[in-house]
Amino acid sequence: MAKAQIDILHIERSIRLIRGDKVILDEDLAELYGVETKKLIQAVKRNIERFPADFMFQLTNQEFANLRCQIGTSSQWGGRRTPPYAFSEQGVAMLSSVLHSPRAIQVNVEIMRTFVRLRRMLASHADLAQRLEELEQKYDAQFRVVFDAIRQLMQPETKERPKIGFTVKEGTPIYSQE
Repeated sequence: MAKAQIDILHIERSIRLIRGDKVILDEDLAELYGVETKKLIQAVKRNIERFPADFMFQLTNQEFANLRCQIGTSSQWGGRRTPPYAFSEQGVAMLSSVLHSPRAIQVNVEIMRTFVRLRRMLASHADLAQRLEELEQKYDAQFRVVFDAIRQLMQPETKERPKIGFTVKEGTPIYSQE
């Protein structure tokens, strides 16, 4: 039971927004399936006709460089040298026809459930915003403060990061003589 929870959390964290699509990168899929990334890509390339551009695409060098900056990778001597492949929801579903292990089947089911859950959350958030808009038009300005407060609560939290380093106060002596 706990193992399934960890996999679900890993799946949720693996879904990224690239080119406006929700995708999972090949290395994340390989880790979930318990295979090497190289083996996953080989299986896909052997069945490339099953993966059109809207199912799978390879990141550009610029996208790959941006991704490296976001997640941090190993030094120039290790790590990946080629841009990863990104799989859409349909591409992940198609992987089930290429990978036949029992683990691959279980992981695919969980990934599909996660995509559905994500879609439902986004839809409910959009419905809530639309209902709030309708209510705001219906009632007068005295409720504007309430609507603004609700909108503010709907915004994702942005935490201020603490400043790193030392703060020096100009004009104050560092040492005092007695």
